[in-house]
Amino acid sequence: MTDWIVQTISEWGYAGIFLVMLAESIFPPIPSELIIPFAGFAAANGQLELVGVLVAATLGAVVGMLPWYFAGRLFGLDRVRALADRYGRLLTLNASEIDVALRFFQRFGPFIVLFGRLLPIIRTLISVPAGLARMPLPVFLLASGTGALVWNTILTLAGYVLHEHYERVEQVLDPLSYIVLALVVLAYVFRVVTWKPARPAR
Repeated sequence: MTDWIVQTISEWGYAGIFLVMLAESIFPPIPSELIIPFAGFAAANGQLELVGVLVAATLGAVVGMLPWYFAGRLFGLDRVRALADRYGRLLTLNASEIDVALRFFQRFGPFIVLFGRLLPIIRTLISVPAGLARMPLPVFLLASGTGALVWNTILTLAGYVLHEHYERVEQVLDPLSYIVLALVVLAYVFRVVTWKPARPAR
């Protein structure tokens, strides 16, 4: 995967960054922690411009999140509530808890999306509840784009400063991905074990 990322960016430049970040947003296993630092390294070598890297990376990240956002929006809350009534333990939410989560997301959704963009795995998944909550598209794009820009700026500057040692960024941040994944799995298992239906089963 590393060779493909490096080759795509080297041969396609800004378009390559856009395409790779687009893929990263759709498929979480592709690591932005490697994509953007290498682009920063290319900027340090004079092959690319920092501003161009940030624009291409942020646009690719935001466009890549739109399929997840529209998937949540098209699926709809009514179907989620129906699934919660039938498969609540697997979803770890009952219908009433979904309504509570929806109200919370409607109130703080933009901030949740913005900060969610800074976390591995979460940065992709956060688009689904935004769609389910029918967050206005302009608000979603602004919050998502701001979070993506902050994250991309950090990674780009790290690659720019480290030059040919840009891989160290991934080596430092990669454990964070596993920590976040482990916490998500543990939280899910805890919710499955402690889940209770919204009303007594008949």
